[in-house]
Amino acid sequence: MSDLQLWINSYLAELTRINSSVHTVRNYQTDLEQFVDYFSRNGLNPPEPKDFDQLMLREWLADLYGQDLARTTIRRKLAAVRSLFDHCLRQGVITLNRAKLLTTPRMPKTLPDVPTEEQTNTLIDDIAKGKLERPSPQRDLALFELLYGCGLRISELVGLDTSDFDLSEGWVRVRGKRKKERQVPIPGKAMAALRACLAARHPAEGEMAVFLNHRGQRLTDRGARGIVKMYSIALSADSSLHPHSLRHAYATHLLSAGADLRAIQELLGHASLSTTQKYTQLSLTDLMRVYDKAHPRA
Repeated sequence: MSDLQLWINSYLAELTRINSSVHTVRNYQTDLEQFVDYFSRNGLNPPEPKDFDQLMLREWLADLYGQDLARTTIRRKLAAVRSLFDHCLRQGVITLNRAKLLTTPRMPKTLPDVPTEEQTNTLIDDIAKGKLERPSPQRDLALFELLYGCGLRISELVGLDTSDFDLSEGWVRVRGKRKKERQVPIPGKAMAALRACLAARHPAEGEMAVFLNHRGQRLTDRGARGIVKMYSIALSADSSLHPHSLRHAYATHLLSAGADLRAIQELLGHASLSTTQKYTQLSLTDLMRVYDKAHPRA
């Protein structure tokens, strides 16, 4: 095993130790394995961390551009390599993180597509009416109600245990990124759906998850995404809707109703207010759309 691979293994172990998300560790592992592969072509041994120079890293970055990868993908791969060399710097293996001298690809300023209040409520109301025959209708409805009613990430939703809820006070404890916890109020319709879901729940022995698959075990991210996609296509003929669309809708609709941006930041679990501020852009976009349709001089 090369010296570079040993340090990659050390870095990934550190990510796991500090409770980085499973998805982050998996993605960074894949990105760093590809980084090693690039420098192992033609049977060569990859350089040691201390032997990387600026030219070598620029050639690697140019190769990523040459593959016509999305800029988000290139940014993630570059972030993985920078973080790896930061780890090596902390361990005294290198004296300079040359990956930080590379230029980060610029991202076009795009806003997420957000379903309107009418579209969101119509979809969830149709699910509540049982328009589709499903084996776990109570679970499916609670899934949508909590995604939209509490603004949860899909990983946060499937990670919920029965002990995370205070049904008497109407709160849920949510474990976000890096296991950071926050409390989020549960709206009335979501609470009713949750109670029905818990009453219909048939867990496998020892299983504490709220959302279960057909085997009574914790529903996976992929399974939850599949449920959202199935309903959105079947009831709304909209294949673009995904779980994060409902989180965006939660924040945008709160802001449109006059909620404070700082409060929305806390509810979403954003570390930085700048991340939450994109919803002000969405709100302004909606206002301009209304203006263009309604004002006689538009």
